[in-house]
Amino acid sequence: MPRLSAALDRIHPSQTLAMTARVAELKRQGVDVIGLSAGEPDFDTPDFVKEAAIEAIRSGKTKYTNVDGTPELKDAIRGKFARENGLDYAANEIVVGVGGKHVIFNAIVATCEAGDEVVIPAPYWVSYPDIVAYSGATPVPIEAGASQNYKITPEQLDAAITPKTRWLILNSPSNPSGAAYSAEELKGLGEVLRRHEQVMVLSDDMYEHIFYADFPFTTLAQLCPDLKDRILTENGCSKAYAMTGWRIGYAGGPAWLIKAMAKLQSQSTSNPCSVAQAAAAAALNGPQDFLTERQEAFRKRRDMVVAMLNEAPGLHCPTPEGAFYVYPDASGCIGKTTPEGKRIGTDEDLINYFLDTARVAAVQGSAFGLSPAFRVSYATSERALREACTRIQEACAALR
Repeated sequence: MPRLSAALDRIHPSQTLAMTARVAELKRQGVDVIGLSAGEPDFDTPDFVKEAAIEAIRSGKTKYTNVDGTPELKDAIRGKFARENGLDYAANEIVVGVGGKHVIFNAIVATCEAGDEVVIPAPYWVSYPDIVAYSGATPVPIEAGASQNYKITPEQLDAAITPKTRWLILNSPSNPSGAAYSAEELKGLGEVLRRHEQVMVLSDDMYEHIFYADFPFTTLAQLCPDLKDRILTENGCSKAYAMTGWRIGYAGGPAWLIKAMAKLQSQSTSNPCSVAQAAAAAALNGPQDFLTERQEAFRKRRDMVVAMLNEAPGLHCPTPEGAFYVYPDASGCIGKTTPEGKRIGTDEDLINYFLDTARVAAVQGSAFGLSPAFRVSYATSERALREACTRIQEACAALR
């Protein structure tokens, strides 16, 4: 009998993508369902970025490129890091991948194996632990609940690190909670990391430009320059520039790590799409004023969603500092019974109840490593969000 690899057995399909597919199928059947599970902006890619891609096609930029990115895109990335983050990287310290997930996958798989550990604050993006497990290493979650605004403390980090720890994955602002670390909070984590020289840090900054906190966005390598040689600062064009389908992620880090990631990439995907790379360079080099306008639209939606979900019986929704997600604690709904007599025993039961009864699709907290809760994406219209939150309120009120 044919068999699958043991590495594949260690991972699971993305539950966020599974819910998105389920919503699409219901809509095809004509069901009035509101999907709040997809993690992509509802805005379109800016026109000047599209034009750069069209020009790239017309001028023949349709061939293979360097495996880890064109010189033009690497220069644009270096300029972005210097301009926005105060980080100076050489060209051999930059890598471009087929989306941010690909960059993270390459970093972990190139450096981890059985016996290694990777510390991951929970709630976490669904792909982090599976990527770690695929490499053979062990994911080590640190739970940070709503009472601490979904952010780990230095004490928690210190307690989780062992001699086997290879990486800390730090996502700020966070998917799924939207929580963002202040400069002082990051410096506190940096103090712990200084005592553990074997630990690398993967700073996932994908939501950098969707940020609402009353403090400025900062990244760890910027605040702790003495740790820069142990930090991979990862970002991409998907969220800020509404380029999810273009699949361009990138990172800056120590040259030895970038070289290893490029080596792995050379025998998997090879180079990212040449046309998408030209578009990404235009995005990073071009006008950035539209980012503020889109950020304000997201902020307005966030405020409405947080207020409405906090009015739903049994839910407590902290106010996120960034990204386009909320992560309400659903403890007050667990143990209750639906009008049909079904007991809500888990957050998965709750989101299935929302989908079946209220026709609203969210993603259960168990997918993100912290229950009972669920993730709502507010990257959709204000009208749809208002209707969805009203339906959730009514569904929660109907529980007994």
